[in-house]
Amino acid sequence: MKALYLNTSLKKSNQESNTSALMKESRYWLENKGVTTEELRLADYQIAYGMESDMGEGDQWPEVFEKIKEANIVVIGTPIWLGEKSSIATLLMERLYASSMEKNDKGQSIFYNKIGGAVVTGNEDGAKDSAKSLLYGLQHIGFTVPPNVDAYWVGEAGPGPSYIEEGRGNDFTNGKVKTLSYNLVHFAKLLVNHPIPGEGNTL
Repeated sequence: MKALYLNTSLKKSNQESNTSALMKESRYWLENKGVTTEELRLADYQIAYGMESDMGEGDQWPEVFEKIKEANIVVIGTPIWLGEKSSIATLLMERLYASSMEKNDKGQSIFYNKIGGAVVTGNEDGAKDSAKSLLYGLQHIGFTVPPNVDAYWVGEAGPGPSYIEEGRGNDFTNGKVKTLSYNLVHFAKLLVNHPIPGEGNTL
């Protein structure tokens, strides 16, 4: 099985990312369960605004979308800004929505039988709201969202130590990451062996 981690940090991959660090904790658990994992830093890509699956010259969304289609598990990671998910996370959800009309061989959304999850980091309130927005959006376009597949770390409000500087979390966050990871794998295996039937839910 394959898991794709989509990091919507505003930082490019040559910069340290707390969201990436939290994702790595989840990747550790998935790789121990035999899942191949990959992280994409979406700030490295030129993803156009728009509600088409391909916005034309210069749009690198189709490249990202191909990797999403290959994955059994998709985890979106976001920092918190102004109490909400990042602008890149919003752009990602819009492009996923635009691509959701593509169908699988049963006539379902292309995202059927894929598992979704979310990780969030920040130094302000908004972790649960950000995760709620991502997980609702994913299930709305066809992903399966198991229980407890959101994990977050939120530091003391205002300027201060980040997730990495704090020593990569605490018992609560570490427990949430482990639960998230195991539930992602468990439900992905269920859908590999027992995919959602086409009856009653084709587009």
